[in-house]
Amino acid sequence: MSFTKTSTLQPIPYLAFNGDCADAMRYYEKVLGGTIKVMMSGKDSPFKDPMIESFGDRILNAQLELPGGVFLFAGDAPTPMEYQGMHGFSLTLNFDTVEEAELIFNTLAEGGHVTMPFSPTFWAEKFGMLTDKFGVHWIINGNLQAM
Repeated sequence: MSFTKTSTLQPIPYLAFNGDCADAMRYYEKVLGGTIKVMMSGKDSPFKDPMIESFGDRILNAQLELPGGVFLFAGDAPTPMEYQGMHGFSLTLNFDTVEEAELIFNTLAEGGHVTMPFSPTFWAEKFGMLTDKFGVHWIINGNLQAM
């Protein structure tokens, strides 16, 4: 079996939260200049299933469209499941200017934890790493350099 390359593939991050998905997605909508396209809670779902109904106000599916047409998806972990936090990945944002990158870096860092200060590096004029107040790990690049 082989992939025929007739489809356009775009990996879409799907973030799992522990009851604060709606707050996180509204925050990212504001900070990143996106538009929430879907924000469906368990009680709003067309599925009538005890598992789905147990979500109540928890988010089953959220879709945030970012500038450029890329998406960020998210949802809350089901209440019967143990939430283990977000680990093993980072979301990377590349900005054309250092000023724009630094603004977003500083905004996302509020209430979070900076793991690598925003500073010069060989692949970008400046870059930094942080974990935001919702537990999402970010890598922010300002003015990528030719390598």
